[in-house]
Amino acid sequence: MVSNLDDDTVSGSHWLTENNVQHSLSQTAKTTRKPYCGYSQQTLSKREQAEQESLLAAIEWPKPPDGKIPFAQSTDPSHSDFVIVKSSKFFKVGDQLEVLVRMKDFQGKPKQYGGDYLQARIHSPGLKAGAAGRIVDCQNGLYKVFFTLLWPGEVKVSVSLVHPSEAVQVLLRLREERPDRVYFKSSFKSGRYSETTECNICLPEDLPVCNYTDLYTGEPWFCYKPRKLSCASRINHAKGGYVKGLLTREESLFFQSDVNIKRPILSSGPDSVIVKPKAVTGKVNSSPSGYYYEDQWRSRTHWIHNFNKSDDITDCLQGKVIHLFGDSTMRQWFEYLTAFVPDLVEFNLGSPKNVGPFMSVDLKHNILLKFRCHGPPIRFSTVFSSELRYIANELNSIVGGRNTVVAITIWSHFSTFPVEVYIRRLRNIRRAVLQLLDRSPKTAIVIRTANVQELGPEVSLFNSDWYSFQLDSVMRKMFSGIAVHFVDAWEMSVAHYLPHNLHPNEIIVKNQIDAFLSYVCPLQT
Repeated sequence: MVSNLDDDTVSGSHWLTENNVQHSLSQTAKTTRKPYCGYSQQTLSKREQAEQESLLAAIEWPKPPDGKIPFAQSTDPSHSDFVIVKSSKFFKVGDQLEVLVRMKDFQGKPKQYGGDYLQARIHSPGLKAGAAGRIVDCQNGLYKVFFTLLWPGEVKVSVSLVHPSEAVQVLLRLREERPDRVYFKSSFKSGRYSETTECNICLPEDLPVCNYTDLYTGEPWFCYKPRKLSCASRINHAKGGYVKGLLTREESLFFQSDVNIKRPILSSGPDSVIVKPKAVTGKVNSSPSGYYYEDQWRSRTHWIHNFNKSDDITDCLQGKVIHLFGDSTMRQWFEYLTAFVPDLVEFNLGSPKNVGPFMSVDLKHNILLKFRCHGPPIRFSTVFSSELRYIANELNSIVGGRNTVVAITIWSHFSTFPVEVYIRRLRNIRRAVLQLLDRSPKTAIVIRTANVQELGPEVSLFNSDWYSFQLDSVMRKMFSGIAVHFVDAWEMSVAHYLPHNLHPNEIIVKNQIDAFLSYVCPLQT
């Protein structure tokens, strides 16, 4: 992840901090040379091909008119505004609120096309209440935002421009043309001699490579072959660094922190409405999935129990094995549970800090909690080769049953690659999930969605919320209609009053854990 693990990754301007191993290779690998890419060599069944096409069509993003748009004609959040439709109307709980957003450029002229990426929420700060809105792009410079009013009182509307449409086009180009913009490395060792080479899903075919494609899942992974050592002598995997100089001068104007990245769009009239109480009955529309009230997340589809006492968690997890798979946002669950439950004691496996695998044990109540990171691509400091495992393969080794709990999150480390790479990974995980549920239907399987994060000019090119939003949309579609539960970390991060953070604050993590455990131990009503 970009604002990641080792503290030295993104402090100020020095983006590349670790010794840039064979980094010249990355910079010579311009897009003219066709790289050897596993994802372009996939052989898909008719069904898989059809699914992939429909997923890619579903996340297709509106494009600006042809030709280069000069910066002055790009979207300016400070010239743009929003109005609440019928703001003086009498609103009650359960009603829909509609907001119209009008985009303008830096010359104050109305935009004529869509494609801007927005985020919106309603909130009542005094009540610590908040919910996300649903955004509809009218593709003419206007956007409609729909909110469901879920609590009484004064409710404020906030809208922000995450990226102008012109910036999104740059992100699209980078995703397709520069999958090498984050590069990885592995060390090879024999006796006292060691070498380090560059690795990726995809390497230009100009030097001999070691092929580490997984035999079971077919997930591709390559490293340049060391000069003297064999491919079998690989001992670890690590993040290499981030390629600089990806943008032209004109493109970089679309990525300015105080100008057009995550900037508020202000209202031209009232920015709040008064909502009267009402006993809500009838059909629940699907958006939003939940809301905060007094800093507690309330799902609109199932009852969430608040596990405020460590004993409540112990009672829920007694006799269970909990497998947590994913990235550092899933590691937060491991850390929270281990810190909050006194009898759950971490067993020191001697794993690298922040990387894992990790394990906590409560012998008294027979609880085993495990965390393991997903397979490459993963931008962690150093993972031993023997611990570099794919989630699908790990799921295949789980017996399952009513005392087995599995939680999965996988998204952030895929943002620099074409979406096909992510679709293949999810296809493999989904197959393993279905097989696990087939042999042990009582296994609880929970998927934690992506979340929003703090964005600056550099982070945007590698880990923008726009990338995460696209991947998250694909994940939800691919796992819909399967007996898995979702913890909507996306809406939980958008709807909250705290600043966006790749690793959400503890109060948000607590709410994620409450939602997770409410699936594991539903209240017997």
